[in-house]
Amino acid sequence: MSLLSELKIVIEGIGLPVETGVFSDEPPEEYVVVTPLADTYELHADNLPEYETQEARLSLFSRGNYLKRKKQLSKALLSADFTITDRRYIGHEDDTGYHHYAIDVAKTYETEE
Repeated sequence: MSLLSELKIVIEGIGLPVETGVFSDEPPEEYVVVTPLADTYELHADNLPEYETQEARLSLFSRGNYLKRKKQLSKALLSADFTITDRRYIGHEDDTGYHHYAIDVAKTYETEE
């Protein structure tokens, strides 16, 4: 399993639409866009990595009060063993009416042979 596929399961599990990179359809009142950030080999020796850390940013867009969804999404991510590395309010998009809140996550996976 990969970070993106696990994130999709978690986000859809709390009832939020999710896409990677950009939301291609007409956006609903609330949705999430996942942007891959990095794949690193931080935990290895002998130049043969056995694990990789995958990182992504979840951009939560909400036209209403985003605080409930932020809390719900954070709790679901932590319950699924993701590490939350950053959470921050990006701002209100006046032209679209969406609040934009970002949650950065990381998870370590065994490298595939």
